[in-house]
Amino acid sequence: MKKMVVYGTAVLALSAAPLFAQAGGSSTQPRTGGTTDQGSGGQRSGSQGGTTATSGGSQTGSQTGSQTGSQTSSRASGQSADAKNNSADHHFVTEAAVGGMAEVELGKLASEKASSDQVKQFGQRMVTDHGKANDELKTLAQSKNITLPTDLDSKHKATRDRLAKMSGEAFDRAYMQEMLEDHRKDVNEFRKESQSGKDPEVKAWAAKTLPTLEEHLTMVRSSRGAVGTSGSKSSGSGATGSSGRTTGSGSGAGAGSGAGTGTGTGTGAGGGSNGTGSTPGSTPGATPR
Repeated sequence: MKKMVVYGTAVLALSAAPLFAQAGGSSTQPRTGGTTDQGSGGQRSGSQGGTTATSGGSQTGSQTGSQTGSQTSSRASGQSADAKNNSADHHFVTEAAVGGMAEVELGKLASEKASSDQVKQFGQRMVTDHGKANDELKTLAQSKNITLPTDLDSKHKATRDRLAKMSGEAFDRAYMQEMLEDHRKDVNEFRKESQSGKDPEVKAWAAKTLPTLEEHLTMVRSSRGAVGTSGSKSSGSGATGSSGRTTGSGSGAGAGSGAGTGTGTGTGAGGGSNGTGSTPGSTPGATPR
């Protein structure tokens, strides 16, 4: 009896073994599936995170690039404006240097060749005043690393050569006319720089030099009249008087005028009896035809 029970139990166990095996496989597969789902979810999360990070990086990079580009552009614009302003100031310095050298050169000519003492003195004043201003400008240019010309330009050379061939009153008139035109131009340019210059030191130098140039212009204007008549002599003669051969309105006998000539004396105005009254040599009653 016991043997049969044991045998039946073994049979049941063998019969149930496949079922347990299937149940075990099913329970393992869901766990495997769960792991796969978690892995996929991790991959998705990682992808999304990576995408977000990439997007954020792109946005940050774009913003940073735009800001940097704008700042760089602003700095470039500012530097361009500064360069333009500096260029204008440097151009003024260069032109002032050439003009100053020309004033000294022409002033030396005037002090040697002028026939008028007033023109000679003016020429010497140009040498002194513009020589001093030129020295100040050289020092200023060196501090700004500006290279100044060392010789006159073609225009001022031509003026110097033209005046060098002249002398006397012709030189005086031509030189003072040149000074008038030059100082009108100089006063306008120095006034503009002193008011609107961008370089503080150049602007200050222009303002300092302007009053001297204005004084020069006043001197030129006041001396032009004297230079125009310098050395000239009056050639006019005295007024010619009425001819001494004046026919008088004689009051002698007879109705006609006297036949004699007037007795006026002296050169010019007929004097004497002014041709009136009794006329010597008149014929009584005879009327000259």
